[in-house]
Amino acid sequence: MKPIARKFGHIIIVLIFSIVWFSACNKEPVMEEAKLTYAPEVPPPITRKNPAKVVINLETKEVVGRLADGVEYTFWTFGGTVPGPFIRIREGDDVEFNLHNHPSSKMPHNIDLHAVTGQGGGAGASLTVPGRSSKFSFKAINAGLYIYHCATSPVGMHIANGMYGLIFVEPKEGLPKVDKEYYIVQSEFYTNGKHGAPGLQGFNMEKALTETPDYVVFNGSVGSLTDNKALKAKVGETVRLFVGNGGPNLLSSFHVIGEIFDSVYTEGGTVANQKNVQTTLVPAGGSAIVDFKVEVPSTLILVDHSIFRTFNKGSLGMLKVEGEENKTIYSGKQEDTVYLPEGSAIQRMKTESVEAPKAKTKAEKIEIGERVFNTNCSACHMKEGQGVPNVFPPLAKSDYLNANKERAIGILLKGLTGEITVNGQKYNNVMPHLELSDDDIANVLTYVYSKWENKGLEVSAEEVKKNKK
Repeated sequence: MKPIARKFGHIIIVLIFSIVWFSACNKEPVMEEAKLTYAPEVPPPITRKNPAKVVINLETKEVVGRLADGVEYTFWTFGGTVPGPFIRIREGDDVEFNLHNHPSSKMPHNIDLHAVTGQGGGAGASLTVPGRSSKFSFKAINAGLYIYHCATSPVGMHIANGMYGLIFVEPKEGLPKVDKEYYIVQSEFYTNGKHGAPGLQGFNMEKALTETPDYVVFNGSVGSLTDNKALKAKVGETVRLFVGNGGPNLLSSFHVIGEIFDSVYTEGGTVANQKNVQTTLVPAGGSAIVDFKVEVPSTLILVDHSIFRTFNKGSLGMLKVEGEENKTIYSGKQEDTVYLPEGSAIQRMKTESVEAPKAKTKAEKIEIGERVFNTNCSACHMKEGQGVPNVFPPLAKSDYLNANKERAIGILLKGLTGEITVNGQKYNNVMPHLELSDDDIANVLTYVYSKWENKGLEVSAEEVKKNKK
């Protein structure tokens, strides 16, 4: 009897194991709603080991927002922001996608997710008129970092107005762990007015067709990643940037001034196929992932190295790194000596002429003058007018500036070359002639005189005209 009992016991164990195994294989996948984050934030890495059913809810909405200081634009958006939210799912997930078009929208919208294998990336299944919702499903069969965008006709206009974002299909094995992850999308805007023209600007199809944007920006507006909105890290941390290019037209030459990318996942793939990279190309409708370790304290500057786009159209961001200095990696300035190249002539530098409303009060002059200063002057004289020691003289508490208003007007009209003394310090540099309007000169000088313990003088356009004679 014992052998029979033992054999019967083995059969019971096999049956129990089979039932458990069968139940596990046929178990419904975990269901969860995707956590969406807004630029520059990124959802945390996915730690689960198995696929899930993931529900995504995304709203399209047309909103008026800031494009630059004093400049507004009617953005067409996913989630109310440009770019749209960052979506993070896992390879193998089954995704239920719900697109909701807000009742206040004037246009139908849809979504083409480059992560979707199927007709139009979901565009046909998601075409949604205002006040309605659409649903479709897909399986995330390919890992990688993908652009999504609206594909409703006219497609270019929907994208140009701000309808794009990134979806990351995380590989089953994940990516190497880093300390900080950030989300950046570059794009262009084509406005009826020139760069800096104030007020609410509309979309200009002719400029879009000729690919001549007035703005090239990160995360939807000029200054979205600067000053108090800068990205942050500490010395010794590793940083990962998920970089997209919404286009609609231009290729991005993405570069971080003061750093080298340790690893680059080119075109949003899942293999770090390049090491020690200075600048990586991000095509329109494409992406890249870059990893690097920050080793010294500094303010790293994020740019499109098609450099006029950065310093003249807006594609500039900052990553502020705090921590202890490491002089063996970077010393800072060790010596400052005089160098006199041959020749020293006044240079001419054209700026955009802007038809702006005339300032009627001193307060309005100061407000408009601040915009003129930030656009044309702050790069050399700094945001707080402190200048750069031994290079660019300070405007703050400047004895030279406060001593002679007419001289200050003349410098902005004609430029300046040769040695001057400011607050007891000698400077010998070239101040280029800026082709500003009489009103702009009056406004920016009134602004500067009102700031940083200067005399509070007011300058009029009439005084500027007189100085021309």
